[in-house]
Amino acid sequence: MKHRLSLVPALVVATLIALPCAAQPAAAPVPAIATVPGMPPVVDPSNLYSETSAAHLGATASNALPRVYVPNIQSDDVYVIDPATLKVVNKFRVGLNPQHVVPSWDLSTLWVANNAENTTKGSLTPIDPATGKPGKPIAVDDPYNMYFTPDGRYAIVVAEAHKRLDFRDPKTMALEWSLDVPECGGINHADFSIDGRYAIFTCEFAKGLAKIDYIDRKVLGYLTLSKGGMPQDVRISPDGKLFYVADMMADGVFIIDGATFKEVGFIATGKGTHGLYPSRDGRKLYVTNRGSNKIHGPAHGKGSVSVVDFATQKVDVTWPIPGGGSPDMGNVSADGRKLWLSGRYDNVVYVFDTTTGAVQKIPVGKEPHGLCVWPQPGRYSLGHTGNMR
Repeated sequence: MKHRLSLVPALVVATLIALPCAAQPAAAPVPAIATVPGMPPVVDPSNLYSETSAAHLGATASNALPRVYVPNIQSDDVYVIDPATLKVVNKFRVGLNPQHVVPSWDLSTLWVANNAENTTKGSLTPIDPATGKPGKPIAVDDPYNMYFTPDGRYAIVVAEAHKRLDFRDPKTMALEWSLDVPECGGINHADFSIDGRYAIFTCEFAKGLAKIDYIDRKVLGYLTLSKGGMPQDVRISPDGKLFYVADMMADGVFIIDGATFKEVGFIATGKGTHGLYPSRDGRKLYVTNRGSNKIHGPAHGKGSVSVVDFATQKVDVTWPIPGGGSPDMGNVSADGRKLWLSGRYDNVVYVFDTTTGAVQKIPVGKEPHGLCVWPQPGRYSLGHTGNMR
């Protein structure tokens, strides 16, 4: 009898301990993303950059020669830097006014976009990433920048001077169709939604943005930024809900709700905000501040890099450039330890240590712009200087 009575309290205690655990609801799974046909699946809907971490360097990219390709707008050439030695190991002539070096969707080719301002001599120069050598250029109209649709079906040549997007065969660059974007003066930079159904382009000379549906081949709308003056680069948040837009007149980054296409925030960073580059872990956004609000600014300006936390939408730290500078476009090294940027008005390349913010300088050609660090982790490229997913 004594034994049976002693069991009752024990059972009650066990039941009381178990009840709170049983009442806890299971964590709701993050819904899978329904992507456009042909687009690789989104592995982690909470972080669309999950496949661009240092551990995800694919076979195609692994065969590439580790190099940094620097297009110099005014000297019409590309400088090639060995990232291990920080030395220029080659340089070659390309077309007129090379603006960006762009990885192809399948990572097999790097394309130099020579937009040949104020002429009809635009071209794309292919580079074999396995050898670092250029091939025969292909004539195309006004290629200021270039992107690739998430399904890999088209290369999008951004014909800035014509307010037009030219959708081309991604291998031959033969023109397939075009889309006029008449209210987007200075159309230039872009990023795609998490499901690949639309893109948001910046309109540098119209103080706003354009939302593009490339599936139905139409402009979904335009948005004028509240205090914007010259929007530049644009990148999507890790969860795919927001777009961050650099504006070199507003000296900061606008935050745009992608679904509603409305402005929902602003982050002040530094003078002449220009380029945006996610860290390898997808937690930070490196923001380049070119040091001037002018298209053709002075050397040794108040250039800097601000590190924004995606979660808090606040600047963690800002890295100055000793003696001044003009950080513009570039990307993060494959291991995430270095941030490579062109020094637009100073004819140098900056190499930032992403742990300390310490910076080194490498002299290059005249007016370097959209440099490409290669190889890069990721399954495919959406273009620009390596917008990887």
